[in-house]
Amino acid sequence: MKPIQDSHLYQEIHQQPALIRNLIDHPQDNINALAEEVRTRGIKHVFIAARGTSDNAGRYAKYLLGAHNQMDVSLATPSLFTIYGRPPYLEGSLVLGISQSGKSPDIVSVLTEGRRQGALTAAITNIPDSDLGHAADIVLDLQAGPEISLAATKTYTAQLTTLALLSTALNPNPQHTEDLAAFPGHLKDIFAIEDHVARLAERYRYMTHCVMIGRGYNYATAFEFSLKVKELTYTIAEPYSSADFLHGPVALVDQGFPVFVLAPSGKMVGEMVALIKTVQQRAAEVVVISDEQEPLTLADQQLQLPAGIPEWLSPISAIIPGQLFGMYLAHTRGFDVDQPRGLNKVTKTW
Repeated sequence: MKPIQDSHLYQEIHQQPALIRNLIDHPQDNINALAEEVRTRGIKHVFIAARGTSDNAGRYAKYLLGAHNQMDVSLATPSLFTIYGRPPYLEGSLVLGISQSGKSPDIVSVLTEGRRQGALTAAITNIPDSDLGHAADIVLDLQAGPEISLAATKTYTAQLTTLALLSTALNPNPQHTEDLAAFPGHLKDIFAIEDHVARLAERYRYMTHCVMIGRGYNYATAFEFSLKVKELTYTIAEPYSSADFLHGPVALVDQGFPVFVLAPSGKMVGEMVALIKTVQQRAAEVVVISDEQEPLTLADQQLQLPAGIPEWLSPISAIIPGQLFGMYLAHTRGFDVDQPRGLNKVTKTW
């Protein structure tokens, strides 16, 4: 088995700080062009079409554009367009497609119908010259370079960063602008925990089930973390919000059950601390990803994030320990981290 450092996945995970810095330090003109068009048209509703990892970026957008821009954000049901032939009314909306490749027919069909109805259409993609890019009025290029490993990593954080830039362009706020400018500097230490992540993966080598729990902005992170563990390691890894988890799924927890908790600093820390205490009463083994002392102190295993990152940007950094964990867990099990079984880089669905 080749060294993990020689894998495309390892290299692409480690490219993320530089890519994120480039997106923030050199914002593309089309972000401001899209923001101006949204303002000019008085658009208040965003309709997002995405699949897989990109769908998790859409989950982030629901919180970000809702909280910072007071926009109503919904995630598309593509089968209404492609199979049932009963699309919703989209006039007056921004129809936004998010896709690494821009090639999935169902996502393209949503933008095509949006344009037919007279809606503003936009795409966030790593391949501007794609079917999705051609269906959009305005294209936001992820500028991530070729992503060769099947598991998406750098294109996901590029999607989140692009959404953060768009949100700030829609409603310029000095604090948010300052937060964005400072963010790349926080990422310089993001890999300080990498050796610990590798050792943690050895501990969970025979894990078959686990849950990932987040809420608010990091609800999306719980979904993306669970997806990386599923596709790379073939482990049953289920994502939940801390609220939903208590409405039944908490019954899963018994002695030693692995619970991964995303608790970056912000408004959700108190709730995540309460959740940790609840599952520990059931003898769960809790792994906490956080920069806050209280949840880290409570943890059975801790993965410490860089301090000083505001909650609204934390999903961009909080997913990186999850990506590393999925990679190292797959590697310690002897799996090819670049070629998970049964997967293709471009998945076409209708």
